[in-house]
Amino acid sequence: MTDLRQSIHGEWGSRWAFILAATGSAVGLGNIWRFPYVVGEYGGGAFILIYLACILAIGIPVMMAEILIGRRGRQSPINTMRALPAEYGGGRWWQILGWLGVCAGFLVLSFYSVVAGWSLAYVPYTATGTFTGAETSQVEEVFGNLLASPWQMLFWHTLFMGATAYIVLRGVQNGLERAVRLLMPILFLLLLVMVGYGMGAGAFVEAMDFMFSPDFSAIGGDAVLVAMGQAFFTLSLGLGAIMAYGSYLSKRSSIPGNSGLIAGADTVIALLAGLAIFPIVLAAGLDPDSGPGLVFVTLSYGFGQMPLGALFGTLFFLLLSFAALTSAISIMEPATAYLVETRGWRRPKAAAAVAAAAWLVGIGSLLAFNVWAGFTIAGLNFQELAEYLSTSIMLPLGGLLMAVFAGWVLPRSVTGQELALPGWLYRTWLVLVRYIVPAAILVVFANSLGLLG
Repeated sequence: MTDLRQSIHGEWGSRWAFILAATGSAVGLGNIWRFPYVVGEYGGGAFILIYLACILAIGIPVMMAEILIGRRGRQSPINTMRALPAEYGGGRWWQILGWLGVCAGFLVLSFYSVVAGWSLAYVPYTATGTFTGAETSQVEEVFGNLLASPWQMLFWHTLFMGATAYIVLRGVQNGLERAVRLLMPILFLLLLVMVGYGMGAGAFVEAMDFMFSPDFSAIGGDAVLVAMGQAFFTLSLGLGAIMAYGSYLSKRSSIPGNSGLIAGADTVIALLAGLAIFPIVLAAGLDPDSGPGLVFVTLSYGFGQMPLGALFGTLFFLLLSFAALTSAISIMEPATAYLVETRGWRRPKAAAAVAAAAWLVGIGSLLAFNVWAGFTIAGLNFQELAEYLSTSIMLPLGGLLMAVFAGWVLPRSVTGQELALPGWLYRTWLVLVRYIVPAAILVVFANSLGLLG
């Protein structure tokens, strides 16, 4: 029977280990780097309200679907999407869903490691007082020099990928679980310290007003689509990571309860990141609408102008590095699990192979900022192309297929048993994954392809 399958990789030692791991997967650069600058670009409070609505209506239902598919299959995403359609119908082509997630995760990991390397590089920058009293042009020059040096970026890219591989090769309980039990409390503690610093040294009242006083006149159709996309991507949905983590989840653990806690923790951390960053930015008289450079240029300048800025800047970039690491290990896991299951490789060999391949592809991304800057395909450099293919095409398509498979292919007896929800809540979830979620993802997908004008 399907519900008696056991994962050859083992199980989480407890429900909280799974919650910490899945939250760590969701909490990454998207929360602490991307979320604040997107909020800044789209006017603050009104955007946050729309984002929260998208988390409830789209993010949590898809997360529940991905976890239940993973737990039912008890294998890597590719092999799960071979086994379940064979048992419940739907055709062999559904294994495309598993391949989509693993391939998207591989691409994301390749350039994610490069960006995470920037955060590692900024730890010694801030610790040695590089930004203390610096002018804006000097801060921009530091970032520009990092991007212009392939050897510097290669060092930090290699260091980050090596740390990720080391954790994954140690297995579910000895590697993934031990890492998140250590890293997630440290991450949360550092974030609270940064919020406290913003309260004491920054423009905290102004930041609260910016984030929580909605101005819907600043909201257009594009902001709604961006909020929807951010809600979807911040939870690591469609990468196969949550499906893989779900395959290690005990049958006794509640999927709806876990999904709610994970989405809630992810959202709280994103909001705390805003409360840590915006007081510093606003206190320095800077514009929160600074785009992707908000953290590495604008915020670094802000730390340089404030009391104890070197200390707290160092803590912030440690926080950013830890957040990136907890996401990266989850992204590497599906491909590693597949090689263990299908090739019969030992986990260290599988993790090393995935890390080496992603590291090699990542070199293309880091060269796109310097040596290969003039090389483009359809107007996109190597890094932009990898990011576009994975996050704008493969992830929305994977999320769409996930909702359709859970809502239409798996029998209601199976999804009902896995979710164990009261009747009206189960019917609500079913309506969401069958109709609302696919329609919303199609809109995001069409927008990312430029079909909505």
